[in-house]
Amino acid sequence: MRTGWLAVPLLAILVVAGCRTDAGDHRARPELVVGSGTDPDSTLLAGVYVAAVRSYGFAARAETADDPMARLDSGAFTVVPAFTGRKLQSLQPGAAAMSDADVYRAMVAALPEGVAAGDYTTAAEDKPVLLVTGATAKAWGGSGVSADLSTLPKHCAGLLVGTVAGRQAPSTVGTCRLPVSREFPDEATMFAAVRTGQLTAAWTTTADPGLPADLVTLADGKPALIRAENVVPLYRRNALSDRQLLAINEVAGVLDTAALVDMRRQVAGGADPQAVAGGWLAEHPLGR
Repeated sequence: MRTGWLAVPLLAILVVAGCRTDAGDHRARPELVVGSGTDPDSTLLAGVYVAAVRSYGFAARAETADDPMARLDSGAFTVVPAFTGRKLQSLQPGAAAMSDADVYRAMVAALPEGVAAGDYTTAAEDKPVLLVTGATAKAWGGSGVSADLSTLPKHCAGLLVGTVAGRQAPSTVGTCRLPVSREFPDEATMFAAVRTGQLTAAWTTTADPGLPADLVTLADGKPALIRAENVVPLYRRNALSDRQLLAINEVAGVLDTAALVDMRRQVAGGADPQAVAGGWLAEHPLGR
């Protein structure tokens, strides 16, 4: 009789404990690992997603690797931030997609089994852009402070284009097959070459914190002539809870290019990427 009397409350305790453990996402979960490459821009993005997951009350840390996608594929990493166009190019070289939605869909279709993609940032991009002088912009039909990239194919012959050594740049813009880019050791030297007329245009990216104010960005319109490069979180299928997935997806609605530029500028000035990312998220809390 005494044994049965003890068993009833014990069973009740176990049931209640089980309900609490299974309710929502409050049960204990292993630390989520957000992986990235070793360069500052990659570690900054990893910091953004670590901060997002932590803001929802989950343990998370950032790790770097020479090949973060291989670590994601093996399960060592749970989340790896990327840019849609670069990821599509690595998975499917020569893919024709250009717009942000088309690039995202094509990338998702090309992802390896076991890897999925979260929401991409429609307002945060880091796509290649060409810079020209105000005089060139005006000669191409612009205002001198703005010009459209669609005018470039009309001036394809004789173009002299520059890029910083080690960076990838588009080989075509619409119907214009660009000449091989002249490489420069740094942006300052390259931009100076544009100003002095040694180059017609120079490649950089939309989220480059070093964009010079005296040069004109050739704006890409619709249909897009340059492949989209939006921030996107890639993750292991079935490895995230609903709320963890919500946390990384909510970054898409908050992060924009201006914020990415500002954070990169801080990191370039010597600030810690994780601290910069955490500070940005504190000013732009998720779920509000």
